[in-house]
Amino acid sequence: MEEESEQQTGESNRSQPQQLKTTLLRSSEGRLLLLGVAMAFIYTFWLGIKLLFSPEESQLLIGMTATELMFGRAVAMAFGYTLGLGHRTVIPICIVIETILVLIFYPLFVFSWRHLLVIKRLKNLFARIQKSAETHKDKIQKYGVIGLFFFVWFPFWMTGPVVGSVIGFLLGLRVWLNMTVVLTGTCLAIFGWAFLLRQFHNQVASYSSYAAMVLMSLLVVIIIAGHLLYRVLHENKNKT
Repeated sequence: MEEESEQQTGESNRSQPQQLKTTLLRSSEGRLLLLGVAMAFIYTFWLGIKLLFSPEESQLLIGMTATELMFGRAVAMAFGYTLGLGHRTVIPICIVIETILVLIFYPLFVFSWRHLLVIKRLKNLFARIQKSAETHKDKIQKYGVIGLFFFVWFPFWMTGPVVGSVIGFLLGLRVWLNMTVVLTGTCLAIFGWAFLLRQFHNQVASYSSYAAMVLMSLLVVIIIAGHLLYRVLHENKNKT
């Protein structure tokens, strides 16, 4: 009896990698994940090339990328403009990074939800994303796709594309429609932030270049503080 049980367990363990491989190749989420990984590899390779031929610029881009991953688009864009980067650099980088995040984390969340692929290190992150998505789900459901678009587009804390894509999944949207709405809203949000922050930077810079750097740095600090404060309040609300 024990031998039969062990044999069934072994067959189950051997079938899981094959099932995962099939899912990656045939499912929409799997293809999205492969595309996201490919984009991440290309972007990292591009940064490496930049590091070889233009070390100073590469350091700025790496710093902006790290800021985007840690604190989001607003802080990253303010950081980029403070360092003297222009629209041609700041906007595409933010669009690429947020697109990669959606294409990687959305499929991983779906696989975790369906128990096809569970990554222990990401369980807490997915739990927070799911809680945030469920908090806003009912409000967005009233307006459907339009509500999801404005949720992603509206420049406020925790209204980003990853949470938005999870809300779309919980609402039962098709993958292509979910990705179209989320990524379109993300691009328009980035352009909106670019216009706002660049205008602010230009007005301040007309008085003094040092004043522009100080005020933009202060803006970065304010945005980071607001981001952290929102996270603390949101976590305390969930505990109660």
